[in-house]
Amino acid sequence: MKKTIIFLLFFIPLFGNAQKTDKKLQSKLEEAIKGFNGDIGIYVKNLRTGKTAFINADTIFPTASIVKVPILVGIMDKINSGELKYDSSLVYKDSLLYAGSDILGSFKNNEKVLLKKVMMLMLTTSDNTASLWLQSLAGTGTRINEILANHGFKDTRVNSRTPGREENRTQYGWGQTTPTEMGMLFEKIYHSEIISATACERMMRSLGRNYWDVDEAISMIPPTIEVFSKNGCVNASRSEVLLVNAPNNPYIFCIFTKNNKDIRWTHENEAWTMARKISKMLWDYFEPNFKPK
Repeated sequence: MKKTIIFLLFFIPLFGNAQKTDKKLQSKLEEAIKGFNGDIGIYVKNLRTGKTAFINADTIFPTASIVKVPILVGIMDKINSGELKYDSSLVYKDSLLYAGSDILGSFKNNEKVLLKKVMMLMLTTSDNTASLWLQSLAGTGTRINEILANHGFKDTRVNSRTPGREENRTQYGWGQTTPTEMGMLFEKIYHSEIISATACERMMRSLGRNYWDVDEAISMIPPTIEVFSKNGCVNASRSEVLLVNAPNNPYIFCIFTKNNKDIRWTHENEAWTMARKISKMLWDYFEPNFKPK
């Protein structure tokens, strides 16, 4: 009798964990990525059932502009503590310019701009000048990484302009994460588990205004559905995280790629095509009976 009880106690936890994997969806994902010319990581979670499906989900990938989500967390920490105010006025300086086609970089020296507008530019248009300014205002990557560590994230980090992270920057660029951890970060924000409920509400509103919605996975979600997202791209890495507020089965979808052979900046890019393909598959899987009003 004792042996039977020990046997059951040993296997029940394993069975419980196995039940958390959506085996049907897992199979679909494995089939969908066959032949991809690069490294790919995927994390999907049904927020209603808690079931997941994943591929290389604990592998570290470059964040590219998805690092702006941790920067957002850092800024909201400053706002929550009273060190910054969401609607305060800042003064732009030419020294802040990060060369490129960003909107903030077109501002005149000493021109005033609201903090909330700088935050909008960072997330909505992925403005790099705005993002680096906010990274500094948040206490630099050092402080942002402390916040991430305090919330249990071990691989998600800011690397650029962060002392001690030089080797990581050489390997991964501005920031690094895993599909699982970025999915967890979005879920924590969704459930008001970071900083404060008020901060999480502001972050959700900020993440729901993505300008980049043509080539990416978000383009496969009906326009009437609320989506919180951030994408990040460099030549050989195209990645995206979405929290889709679907009516019956809200879900998180993280897709990260690196070492991609296709580095074209066109709609037909293999990684973007893969992201759209899986996004459409997930929408149809989670909301098969959806009909637009």
